[in-house]
Amino acid sequence: MKIALITDTHLGARNDNPYYADYFYKFFDTIFFPYIKKHNINTIIHLGDIVDRRKFINFKTLQDFRKKFVDRIKDMDVHIIVGNHDTYYKNTNEINAPRELINHFNIYDNPIKINIGGMDMLILPWVNSTNEEKTVMMLEQETADIVLGHLAIKGFEMNNGYMSDVGLERHMFRRFEKVLTGHFHKKVDDGQIYYLGSPYEFMWSDYNCPKGFHILDTETREVERIKNPLTIHHKINYNDELNDYSNYDYSQCKDKFVKLIVDKKKDYYLFDKFIDDMYKKTNVYDLKIIEDYSDLDASTVADDIAEKSEDTPTLLENYINQTETKLDKNRLKTLMKSLYTEAGDVEV
Repeated sequence: MKIALITDTHLGARNDNPYYADYFYKFFDTIFFPYIKKHNINTIIHLGDIVDRRKFINFKTLQDFRKKFVDRIKDMDVHIIVGNHDTYYKNTNEINAPRELINHFNIYDNPIKINIGGMDMLILPWVNSTNEEKTVMMLEQETADIVLGHLAIKGFEMNNGYMSDVGLERHMFRRFEKVLTGHFHKKVDDGQIYYLGSPYEFMWSDYNCPKGFHILDTETREVERIKNPLTIHHKINYNDELNDYSNYDYSQCKDKFVKLIVDKKKDYYLFDKFIDDMYKKTNVYDLKIIEDYSDLDASTVADDIAEKSEDTPTLLENYINQTETKLDKNRLKTLMKSLYTEAGDVEV
């Protein structure tokens, strides 16, 4: 039996931005649903963070979610594991978006063992203070072939260049053959624990980070990755000493957020013409031109950085780690910490 695994869809992400919504559903319309239909796959497991906002949902996002996603899977065998973005409270999964919005599917907001296709699976939703004790107990005692969950585990790369140093310890899962989990958006594994990664891009930190979904074969225990070739971010390193931009292929900028990094600009007229032609010849969602320190922009940093930081100095350090800049990051961190200390000494 084959099962489609998908995780961290975050529908409604980027403040319900319609450009991102179109991009998300283009993936479902042209890749995900055609694939599972072609291969007669009738079982789907979503490994958490089906929607993005924890506190509320936009009505347009909700309508798209119902018409473009839920209605297309309503006759299938669907299992949804609750993730941290699905829950209203941080200390309990009791109130969660899947149960409130689509409670006719199999929704897991507490640890449980299930069997699909003859395979025992330990299901672990987002771990918090309410279910942590039960989660640890089941990891120690439960018999299952694999673990599926929405887990924070120490020592894995969350996004390009940013490692997680909080969460569960790896050794807690050593009893199991495989651990398949959502939460971190970069696909990464250590041979036993597999972060499946998000199916599409959300942030600039996702640029050049391959995306997709997976197929689990319950007979062979193999997990196959189905790549998503669609992207929404595009970078251009502009250097008119090395490149001729008179016949540039602007189609690669169509329906994209474009970041233009200026390395060398000798001919100002041709540069301005290049920009004008980009807008005239294709539909660019947004264009950011980076020539100096303007790349120190909060929009280039993953949302999880702020959520997982415990204090301001840590937030600043993580922010700098995620920022794309040619500056010396260690010197920049030292400067920011110095400014933070000075600011704390100022009486208001």
